[in-house]
Amino acid sequence: MALNIGIILGSTREGRVSPQVGQYIEKLASDQNANYEVVDIAEYNLPLLGESSDTEGVKRWNDKLESLDGFVFIVSEYNHSMSGALKNALDSAREAWYNKAAGIVSYGSGGGIRAAEHLRGVLAELNIADVRTHVFFSLFTDFKQGSIFEPQAVHTDNIKTLFSQVESWATALKTVRE
Repeated sequence: MALNIGIILGSTREGRVSPQVGQYIEKLASDQNANYEVVDIAEYNLPLLGESSDTEGVKRWNDKLESLDGFVFIVSEYNHSMSGALKNALDSAREAWYNKAAGIVSYGSGGGIRAAEHLRGVLAELNIADVRTHVFFSLFTDFKQGSIFEPQAVHTDNIKTLFSQVESWATALKTVRE
């Protein structure tokens, strides 16, 4: 059975560019051995953790995560870290994350590298194995006017390597979950 990999859009901000990045990653994944799909945290209307008794969005979020074998996180950098929306989405699930693989694709003025490093620490706590290859896009070289995603071709090989690593680890970790 093929693996299911979620491309998690890590921003809910109006005017965000993560959907452009996610669609690009999904397009490149079309010839992989796994099923890749964009998963937009904005569609789940997750309340801030502990601030609402309405758990419908949280349940739908956890159900979606349960259906996935791995993840590619699209991470934007906000004030040297990941967005609050992504952190809240990570905190809104626990066991649904366990023993799965993840890759990180980040973007920002410095390629989103600091956000990715913060994300790695949280992934470790959630028992998610993140792969070594990290793809990062610069707002200066991969985005026109800071809002139109036009990635340089040089990233394609790294993205393919990231897919390969995520799929290998997701396959191995699936046996741990069974």
